[in-house]
Amino acid sequence: MKYSIVEKVRKEKPLIHCITNYVTAGSVANMILAAGASPVMADGIFEVREVALASQALVLNMGTLKESTVSSMITAGKTANAQKKPVIFDPVGAASSSYRAYACRKVLEHVKCALIRGNASEIKALIEGNKGGLGVDVSHKDLVREENLEAGIRLCLEAAKAFHTAVLMTGNIDISVNNDKVILVRNGHSMMKRITGAGCMLDGLAAAFLAVSDPEDYGNAAALAAAAEGLCGEIAFKRTEKDGGGTGSYTGYLIDAVSLLTGDQLRRGGKIEIR
Repeated sequence: MKYSIVEKVRKEKPLIHCITNYVTAGSVANMILAAGASPVMADGIFEVREVALASQALVLNMGTLKESTVSSMITAGKTANAQKKPVIFDPVGAASSSYRAYACRKVLEHVKCALIRGNASEIKALIEGNKGGLGVDVSHKDLVREENLEAGIRLCLEAAKAFHTAVLMTGNIDISVNNDKVILVRNGHSMMKRITGAGCMLDGLAAAFLAVSDPEDYGNAAALAAAAEGLCGEIAFKRTEKDGGGTGSYTGYLIDAVSLLTGDQLRRGGKIEIR
């Protein structure tokens, strides 16, 4: 694993184009900045092509979906594809509505993604279609645990094959797959589920890591991003607990930890298993 990717991002300072949701846009931008990259949050149809041309990676996040967003995503995605720049796709709440399921399918039909990042319910919905009523959180029956880990791995491999992309399925155990290579990550803290945007922030961090990686290393880069955010979540909880803080303090400490992270720290603290 190339743990020096942490320093490589800070050295190269890639520009990350985000078409993301308004609930978490600020948090995503701050995460990208903390990693040493530079965010640009542009979703207007008349500028996304130009911005995508100037950027080194693109994040497409379906969180607060509008009809105009889909056109912007496809235009930006096609531009990034033509320039061979990685596209990170987050099918937030893919099973929440029939329109959202349709929009996800439409984007994936027109845009070649380097990475799909979502929870188990979202990844499952991409493969099986809209089931309705899940919101943005993972369904309890879809949660990946040690006892159903193999089923989670099979789901990731199926999605990777179906959409010809690397897949990062996040949860209690994060699963990263690229082709037939499987990487498990067991970093993180339950406090991350109590703040808004931990998954969206990971989109931005993964984009920064993929932006400085070769295509054959996208699965590794995604796993390292998951380990990095998870490790920083663990560090943030220790600081929050020590200071007697709550979720607001925790969010700030999470960003702090990412901004101070080193490759050596990630190597020592990352709970990564390569299958």
